[in-house]
Amino acid sequence: MAITASMVKELREMTGAGMMDCKNALNETNGDIEAAVDYLRKKGVAKADKKSGRTAAEGLVGVEGRGNKAAVIEFNAETDFVSRNEDFQKLVSGIAKVAADTDGSVDAINASDLGGKTVADSVTSAIATIGENMSLRRAAVMEVENGVVASYVHNATADGLGKIGVLVALESAGDTDKLHALGRQVAMHVAATNPLAATKDDMDPDLVEREKKIFSESARESGKPENIIEKMVEGRIRKFFEENVLLSQTFVIDGENSVEQALKNAEGDVGGPIALKGFTRFQLGEGIEKEEGDFAAEVAAMSKG
Repeated sequence: MAITASMVKELREMTGAGMMDCKNALNETNGDIEAAVDYLRKKGVAKADKKSGRTAAEGLVGVEGRGNKAAVIEFNAETDFVSRNEDFQKLVSGIAKVAADTDGSVDAINASDLGGKTVADSVTSAIATIGENMSLRRAAVMEVENGVVASYVHNATADGLGKIGVLVALESAGDTDKLHALGRQVAMHVAATNPLAATKDDMDPDLVEREKKIFSESARESGKPENIIEKMVEGRIRKFFEENVLLSQTFVIDGENSVEQALKNAEGDVGGPIALKGFTRFQLGEGIEKEEGDFAAEVAAMSKG
């Protein structure tokens, strides 16, 4: 199939590989983006596929915390400028508060009351007033029976509003204030490291198998015997878990212990066992691409050359 500029751009943003490498990979895989990612990784050109850099939509991420329950939403607009608009910020904060009283579904939030109108109608009014198209893209609610759901907002533009919002659920019968402080530190860690799963058991098994296949095929290209390849793959998978599973990651706050060990170490101070029940991380615009006309011209020029 014909390889387009937008396909090359998408692969480049997903992998960080060079333009010609991306174009060659797409040609080799008949335009299959996922296969092209694997192709580049086998060749050692691309890093692990996390897609975290594909940020394009503007707006704000909003967080609302209430002790053992919290909500996070992503509300999009057309320009970054609008995120500094006070009325826009009030709208996002209001929707986040409403979200905390729902199951976290976009439909339920849009149908909820916000100042005498539904959220959906409030958004329609804001579009007419501010002059930009905007929408509630997604939301999540976390709750624990005993413990806290701590939150953290990165690049905050106002209280509870920013570019990255994180919720961390910790279950414990210990001191609530200390648990909140600890949870906030873990949420800061999640904002910085963007783990793929909370525990090894939570990791998508298909993703793990895909990683094993990539590591194995890459190792075989070195010409080493199968028993050595098996050990190499085991080591690579162990490192993959250490880098991408929250509990296995090195805690950025102390730079020494794993997150799991850091939680264990804090149990004495908190006054009871601590269990990580999960996390949610929203980064503004992740997975949405923004048009960049000059890139297409660059690719067009490359193809002629």
